[in-house]
Amino acid sequence: MQDIHAVEDLIRIFNELFIPSLNTELVAGESEPIYLPANEQHPHNRIIFAHGFFSSALHEIAHWSVAGPARRQLEDFGYWYKPDGRTRVEQAEFERVERRPQAYEWILSASCGKRFHFSADNLSSGLGPSEAFQRSVLMCVHNTLAEGMNPRLHALSERLRKFYQQPELSPHRFFLPELQSAS
Repeated sequence: MQDIHAVEDLIRIFNELFIPSLNTELVAGESEPIYLPANEQHPHNRIIFAHGFFSSALHEIAHWSVAGPARRQLEDFGYWYKPDGRTRVEQAEFERVERRPQAYEWILSASCGKRFHFSADNLSSGLGPSEAFQRSVLMCVHNTLAEGMNPRLHALSERLRKFYQQPELSPHRFFLPELQSAS
């Protein structure tokens, strides 16, 4: 079965929206993802996602959607990042700062009709996303839908929903499978 989620479509949709309005472009990268503000060599801010992967692009866009104007002037938004191999304490801090970006990524994934996967980003330690983290992300999704998305997230979500012919986003579309039977 052919995947309808071509990264070229996502790049085109994002760039049509945000190069003119926020001088930001989405770029497929060869290695690790990074956000780079505009400089003398590059006139646009760049969200560079890993290995041309659609899900990586959504994740990096989610981080950009969370970042305010000051953070968008900093390389990688000035975020703390400790690579794979984090301790339990470091993993807890990772989950604390990843809650909202992963909620936004889930919203964007649903806007595309694509399945969302939680990321613990810590494969070598064997620590997957905790149940508390997953519940926290879900609560953040529900709160974001109830309170309204920020303008960048909303604009992209609407454009993706239209392109992928997805229905209106509502809280009932976002759940954790093990919780579904409990309610």
